[in-house]
Amino acid sequence: MANPSMTALVSAFARAYHSSHNEVKIFDDYLARQVLSPNEYDLIALNMAQGIGYFNPGFAGSSREALRWIVDNQLSPSPLGRAAFTEKALEIAVRISTGQYIILAAGYDTFAYRQPSWAERLQIFELDTPATSADKQRRMAWLDMEPPPNLHYIEADFSAADWAQGLIACPAFDSAQMSFCSLLGLSYYLSPTEFSALVCTLAGLVTEGSSLVFDYPDQDTLTDQAGERARKQVAMAAQAGEPMRAGYSYEEIEKLLEKCDFLIYEHLTPAEITEEYFSDYNRVNPGRGMIAFDNVNYCLAVKQ
Repeated sequence: MANPSMTALVSAFARAYHSSHNEVKIFDDYLARQVLSPNEYDLIALNMAQGIGYFNPGFAGSSREALRWIVDNQLSPSPLGRAAFTEKALEIAVRISTGQYIILAAGYDTFAYRQPSWAERLQIFELDTPATSADKQRRMAWLDMEPPPNLHYIEADFSAADWAQGLIACPAFDSAQMSFCSLLGLSYYLSPTEFSALVCTLAGLVTEGSSLVFDYPDQDTLTDQAGERARKQVAMAAQAGEPMRAGYSYEEIEKLLEKCDFLIYEHLTPAEITEEYFSDYNRVNPGRGMIAFDNVNYCLAVKQ
């Protein structure tokens, strides 16, 4: 069996670190720390701190300070910002009759285990590779956390044409129900053809009024025009065996969505993400504020 996603584990670490080291939080994933074993958490922290020379060659400070710099500047902005964006949009969708939450490439997302009262009537479907899905379930079982009755784990290979068969076969799934679909951290690792096919397949599964939220790398991400953080993120993903394969202009995303019967409802650039979701955190941390990740945009679309 293939190994679980290393980028998903590092994302969980970033959410855990942020939640446990800050009073004012961009996004509070208070369960993420428990998903990682103490040894695993410490090992990731050590490896990241030791990489300060790569991330910030001129850095002068302690190992603890190095870790803080790397987390705040390199690891946290994307996982925190996109999670805050998604769950804010999800709450609004649920209050206007959305009944299903479909999480593609769920990784170690903890929403189903910390779901607020407004989410209790949702049916939640977590889709991911067999290795990552099995590892997530093993970790939750080790914590004695029983899956909530409205949570459904489904194995899926998003690069395959039949990735949706497990969702379709799930008795709890109802194509007539309005759905909220999240594709966080996924567009980077699929080719444009694969990503377009995935979105169109999803469009065929959900009813009119359903929502789709995702983050995506812009057209400069895989070029020399990308920001320094983005270039290093691309290199890290390749080293982890999960190379990034695409970047899109706004017009390309708009055209891709229209082809699949989705229209853009909200779109945020890095500067807009920083203003919308990081302002409170930055206000109380003037010496170490956080800026949304270079070359990454957020999009909320609605099926017509």
